[in-house]
Amino acid sequence: YPDNLNLEEIGPQFEYDPLFPDRVNAEFVHVIDSHTLKMRVWERGNGETSACGTGACAAVVAAVENGFCPMDEDITVRVRGGNLIVRYTKAGVMLSGKPVTVFEGTIRI
Repeated sequence: YPDNLNLEEIGPQFEYDPLFPDRVNAEFVHVIDSHTLKMRVWERGNGETSACGTGACAAVVAAVENGFCPMDEDITVRVRGGNLIVRYTKAGVMLSGKPVTVFEGTIRI
């Protein structure tokens, strides 16, 4: 289960593996039921992140293509930052979720 993983330890093993010379992001996904996935994200250069829309879409496509979830229906992807809703159809993949500000800042150039 994603919550039981020590991402601080195993995340860098994926990110810096020689199989990925340009490094790699990794999503760790558990199918809870046919309409719900649980996912944690290790992002290259950043470590664990609270969400990843691209990763959520990829996880749903993989779950549908492998028969775990239905096509043309909303699938909830639970990430640390909240829930994302993904729908995979023949026309494409649609992502929705509640946007949240996680940082504000000013930089002098």
